[in-house]
This record gives sequence, structure tokens and C-alpha cells, in this order.
Amino acid sequence: MLQVKNVQKLFGSRTLFDSASMSMIQGERLSLFGRNGSGKSTLLKIITGEESCDNGEVATPKGYRVGYLRQHLEFRHSTVIEEACHSEPGDPTVEQYRAEIILSGLGFSLVDLSVAPATLSGGFQIRINLAKLLLSEPNLMLLDEPTNYLDIVSMRWLERFLRQWRGELIIISHDRAFCDAVSTHSGVIYRGGVRKVAGSSEKLFDQLAEEEEQYERTRQNREKTRRDMESFINRFRSKASKASVVQSRVKALAKIGQLDELTDDQSLDFSFAYAPFPGRFPIEIDKLSFRYGSSLTPLIKELNFTLNKKDRVAVIGKNGRGKSTLLKLLAGDLSPTEGGVTASPNTKLAYFAQTNINRLHLDWTIDQEIADANPDLLRTQVRNICGAMMFDGNDGTKLIKVLSGGERSRVLLGRILATASNVLLLDEPTNHLDLESVSALTDALEQFEGAALVVTHNEELLRRVAKRLIVFQGESPFVYEGSYDQFLSSVGWDGEGDTPSARSQSSRSDAPPGGPRPKERDVKRERAELVQERSQALNPLKKQISRAEERIADLERTTEQKLVDLAVASTEADGPTIVRLSQELEHEKRELDSQMEIWERASEELARLEGDYEKQLEDLGAK
Repeated sequence: MLQVKNVQKLFGSRTLFDSASMSMIQGERLSLFGRNGSGKSTLLKIITGEESCDNGEVATPKGYRVGYLRQHLEFRHSTVIEEACHSEPGDPTVEQYRAEIILSGLGFSLVDLSVAPATLSGGFQIRINLAKLLLSEPNLMLLDEPTNYLDIVSMRWLERFLRQWRGELIIISHDRAFCDAVSTHSGVIYRGGVRKVAGSSEKLFDQLAEEEEQYERTRQNREKTRRDMESFINRFRSKASKASVVQSRVKALAKIGQLDELTDDQSLDFSFAYAPFPGRFPIEIDKLSFRYGSSLTPLIKELNFTLNKKDRVAVIGKNGRGKSTLLKLLAGDLSPTEGGVTASPNTKLAYFAQTNINRLHLDWTIDQEIADANPDLLRTQVRNICGAMMFDGNDGTKLIKVLSGGERSRVLLGRILATASNVLLLDEPTNHLDLESVSALTDALEQFEGAALVVTHNEELLRRVAKRLIVFQGESPFVYEGSYDQFLSSVGWDGEGDTPSARSQSSRSDAPPGGPRPKERDVKRERAELVQERSQALNPLKKQISRAEERIADLERTTEQKLVDLAVASTEADGPTIVRLSQELEHEKRELDSQMEIWERASEELARLEGDYEKQLEDLGAK
């Protein structure tokens, strides 16, 4: 249905594409990968005709409609629902029904539908453009980073919608799991061309890695053969008796083509510096509540949470529910309305937030910003951090004001790398990063020795990193003790239900409304409330058990050492020391017995409560 034939695109002296070719069949859904700046968005614009190519052509059948998600915002109607419906033919009632379903799936409330588009945030304005594109049902849909402005619930809705899409699709996204879920094929901008395979991104990248490995082996073998021939020619060139053999080798050498050495694309390569933490709990949250101004409804209500020294916690939920606000409270940028946040004196925070881009000094250079984060760094160390953030060579001398949003985000990450920490607070750190950089960031989080608390909508990062969750759902956020997949299976997201059928050619009024049935909503709400109640009941017991275990371990260590010291004192007939150590050992034995009793009682109570709550959750699941 689409054919891209030998497309060449030049930007000054740089060749972006050199004879790039690809084709798509009916119903194909293609995820397109590539480094930032590799030309993914340019290729989409060439397909739409917005950009011209220097050579080659793009061909589609007659009457074939291409729809493109535009970042350009231009609204002509007074309400969101009118803007979404204005270009749709057919029965207005049916079209409004379809528009309401799609807008709801993308996170719009009923109240939002009647407001003016211009009054909404930039993210929601982009969502209006996405809704208009989905409603227009083109033959080929081009989506350039559609998930950047979606929360996790809307992303999951869009994933289900696109999996039912009957037309063709090309999607660009840094979220590899999302791409694999919606696509039938995977492609990549690769050394000036386009490579594509049927199947997942893993299959694509494994194939490319194997090809590059084979290419390098061939190149090295050729280079060895050339060196051997050149050595023979140089050695026997002056000997008449070898003239014919030398001439033969010269001709053979000319026929051996040289292969250029492959160059590696630049990507993030770093690790977070760790500051040792001698305690167990870097941050404790006690009945934390927060509301903005005179608002009667708190964003956060009586949240209790203890961060362990090696925790991996994800903060998840819809946009606008208070996830970023929670990190600001933990970082000290905001003060609680009620309750408190207590940080250990040994806690060293590193805080990343997209809004902190505005705190960068526009007239400073990149290396000045990095050096400002830690004045003790040597010049070489500053340059090394710049290099890890993909600012090589003289790039570190670029002014902040000439950088893109993505580049400024990397500068913020560089500032975090410049100082050692034991708690990472990261608010949407994957925004503006390409696929390889997201992978590098995830690796660095897995390897970090301290605790990390991350706000993210990236489900792949969630699955790889998070062991506990703070979920913003229902009336107030709650703590979920488990992985993201366990949360999905036991609690799940409110409002996830049937997805409207995409591109229904027969009857577009057949699409069922999104969202669960009333009974299902009630069960999910009860489950969420029960999970929150369970966390509030179990967390103090877990904390008591952890402290008892820590004290027991300390007592066992000191007791063992004192027994050794007592044996030495007995050998030396040191009466006073024997008496002192015997008294201390008796005291520690009593304390050890007491701590063991505390541990046993708390463990039994924890096991009993866990069983009770598990039974209640099972009963809810049977409803």
C-alpha cells in the first residue's frame, strides 16, 4: 500500500538517507526505531509530502489517505467535543458518540468536553489532535511519539485501540514495550537506510547485531589478507625471479574491496554515584496530606510510607493526580498541609524533574552547569560526565539556551551524576530520551546501590525496576506491596474495559462505550480500598520486624565478639574484665530474648493479617 523507493535526503553536508527503501502491505503496523536525529520524523514528513526528498519517490494507491499526528496546534471551535467532531461526515449523533469514547479513553472527563481547547494544557491539546486523527480513520496513520503526553491509563487504552486498527500504521516511540504490543513489524533507520523485519523489536535488533558481527569478521579477514599481500609485494617487488608472482598478487589485491569500519552511534553510558547510607530507612512518610491553596479536596490524604535503603518504588497514576507533587514534597520543594516527611540525617537526595529545566542558567555552558552541581570535581571529571550525557569534545562548551528540551534534560541528569546520593527522585526521566538511552537509564537504575523512587508511564521500565508501587487512584494514593504485573492482576486500573472497535467499516455505531460495568467498577474500588487498608495495617509490622532483625543481628555480632574476649580474659585470669563481660553478656542475652519475642509476635501477626487480607481479595475476585 505504501512504497518508499530509493529516497535520498541531504542536510547541508550531512546525508540523512542514502537510497532508503521500504514497502508496507495492507494491515501492516510498523514500529520505527532509531537514535535521536537519525531521521525518523523526517521520513514521516517525506511520506506525507511536507518534506521533499533530494532523490527517490514515495508512492501510494489513488485515493489513499495518510493521517499524521501534528504537534502544531490550531483550533477552530469553541469546545473540545466540537473540535473533535467538526470534520467527521455521517450521522452527527453517531460521530459525537464515537468522539466521546475516544476522548474518554485519552483521559478527558465529561467536564473537559465542554471547555475551550485553548484553556487546556499543551499535553491535552496534543491529545485533541490525536483524537481527531483516530476519528478520521485514514488508510495510513503516522504517529510520532504519541505517548509523550499520555498517562499510563491512556497509553494502555491507546494500545488496545491500535491493536484493533485495520488500516496501516507507522509509529515512532521510545517505549519499546508499547511498540511491540501494537505492531506487526519492526523497522529502524540504519546507516542511511531503513531495515525492517516481521515481528518484535528484539528480533530486529538481534538480527542487526548478528549482521554487524559477521560484517566485522569479514572486514578483519579482508584486512589481514590485504596486509599479507602487501607485505609479500613489498618484500619481493625488487626480485626479478618473483616478478610474475608479485604482479599476480598486485592484481589480486586490487580486486579485494575494502570494508569501512563500522562506527558506533552515540548513546548514554553512565551509572549513578552512591553515597553510603548507614541506616535502614532514608525517608519516612507519616499521615502525609497536601492540598493546593484553598482547595477542599486534598491531592494526597494521610499517606503512610517508609522507603527502605535499597527500595525500587514506582509512582504511577493518571496525570494531574499528584505524582509530581509527591516528589516535590519529598524533595522539600513543597511543605505538607498535614503530616510529615522525615529524612534521615544521612539521606542524600538527587532530584530530577522536567520542570527543573527552568532552573538551568541559560547563559551558562553545559560544563559550567555540571561543575556547579559539585565544585569539588576536577575538569577531567566534568568532561567525563558531559561525555556520558552525549556531549562529547567541545559540545560541553555549548550554551544552555541553544539546547533542545531533550538536551537540557540530559544536562539535568548530568548534574545528578556529578554528586553522590543514596536516594534518587526521578520524575518522568525517560521523556525526550531515545530507545537506547532509556535502556541505559534503566540499567543504571537497576545497578544503583541506594533507593530510587520514580514517576513513570513507561511500562517496560516499571516491569524491570519497580518492586513496590505508590498508586494514585481512587480518593487518595495508596501503597501496593508488589510488582506492576501483580498490581494489574489483583487491583488493576479503574475505567479499563472494552475498547471501541477501530476502523469498523460496516457500522461505526457498534462500538461499545469504554469503561467497566457498574458492578465491576464497585469491585475494583473495593479492591483498591482493601489494598490501601492492607498496606496501612502491614507496613508498621514489617517495619517492626525489620528493626528487630537489625537489632538481633547487632546483638549476635557483639555477643560473639564478647565471648571471644571473655575466653582471652579467662586465659589471662583478668578478673575485672571477666566480671564486666559476664554482666554485659547477661544483659545482651535478656535483650536478645526480648527482641526475638518481638520478632516472633510481629511475624505471627503479619502472617495472620496477610492471610486474612488475601482471603478478602480472593472473595472480591470471585464477585
